[in-house]
Amino acid sequence: MERLRCSVVQDIPRLRELWYLAFGDDGAYVDNFFDTYYKPERMLVLEEDGVVQAMTAWFDTAFVVPEEGSFRAAYLYAVATHPDCRGKGMAGRLLAWADDHFRALGIPAVTTVPAEPSLHNFFGSNGFRECFTHTEHRTQPGPGPEGEPPFALDKLTPFHYQGLRESILAGKPHIDLGEEAVAYQAGACALMPGGGLYAADTGAGVALLCAEGMEDGLLLAKEVLGEAEAVERLLAWLPRLLPAWSGIWRCPGDNLQFGMLKWLDPARAERWDWERRAYLGLAFD
Repeated sequence: MERLRCSVVQDIPRLRELWYLAFGDDGAYVDNFFDTYYKPERMLVLEEDGVVQAMTAWFDTAFVVPEEGSFRAAYLYAVATHPDCRGKGMAGRLLAWADDHFRALGIPAVTTVPAEPSLHNFFGSNGFRECFTHTEHRTQPGPGPEGEPPFALDKLTPFHYQGLRESILAGKPHIDLGEEAVAYQAGACALMPGGGLYAADTGAGVALLCAEGMEDGLLLAKEVLGEAEAVERLLAWLPRLLPAWSGIWRCPGDNLQFGMLKWLDPARAERWDWERRAYLGLAFD
């Protein structure tokens, strides 16, 4: 018999098992989720004959649309099905039930970032459409300029990073993750030396940087935000300020499809301009 429900604390060992089987993430990364963000109601599960076989976590965020408002949005994360149960439609049924659950909570929008390109088709078949983009740059960072950097990278708390982020992104359609989700991101950043949430007062304005480790031991700039001159100054000095920087950084832009959106209200979905692009940025990909 199949049952759809919110998780309970006793499910955690099984949830961790599904997470590892689906994504291969190590203990420290998964520990960070369960230590910083997990609550039973923030994980939805499909149980078959008393065993959890599919799951999704969700982050309580806001989709900020200038001149229209701020809409509560559930960001789906870690959608996973046990390998032995794939191909049975379990994930689709879980997502359909999640829609009903979010409607009951008064949440009008759902977002997600497919873990790989092929999954865009899967989420598309479950009512999601392309919406969120960014631009990714790749360079060889080199040694950086000579002399002492004229500014420092200051580590920020999730509260201060989230506030500055919202100030910089004001006027652009984007996802406001909220402080708790940014705290989860900060925990992921802290898993590698040099990772963190930073601000730099460049002399041309403040630039924000989120640095997270990659499998090769280098740091990805998951998000760089600020006025163009401030960002340019930060990037010029980043090899000196963040020695493990990989030379890869992401910023607002339209070069890469990234996240998908589903409006749970059909009338709003019909009114939405699907050519309009928005910024998600700090997805936990």
